Amino acid sequence: MAISTYKVFLMQKKAEEWEKLIDIKDFPDLGGAPEMLETTTLSDSMQTYIPGIQSLEALEFTANYTKEDFAKLEALKEQELEFAVWFGGTTEGKVITPDGSEGKFEFSGRLSVFVVGGGVNEVVNMTVTIAPSTAITVASE
Repeated sequence: MAISTYKVFLMQKKAEEWEKLIDIKDFPDLGGAPEMLETTTLSDSMQTYIPGIQSLEALEFTANYTKEDFAKLEALKEQELEFAVWFGGTTEGKVITPDGSEGKFEFSGRLSVFVVGGGVNEVVNMTVTIAPSTAITVASE
């Protein structure tokens, strides 16, 4: 069965606890295709390959700009931190609590943030970029 992007969260680990960093509007690919290493010989009738190192670019998340969230993110710059993208949460009344019941993808990295340009009658957004310093792993819980 498929799942919706409703209840997807950008999380940050503080001490030993995970907490929602900010509300996000989208999330990037949580992986990438491996580089292809060519193994073709003069005996082959077509090119052959083996997989090399997996490619992964900067992870970019879009969020609504608020002065408070921007300041919170700016305070995290230049720090090696633990992050995760969690799928799933529980709803009690109007409160949604992330629980990762549909999957947790964890990684470490350094965060930066900037406000993106806008036009007439648009929401002001910001882009949160995380330069990953570890592979993205699927949490076993």
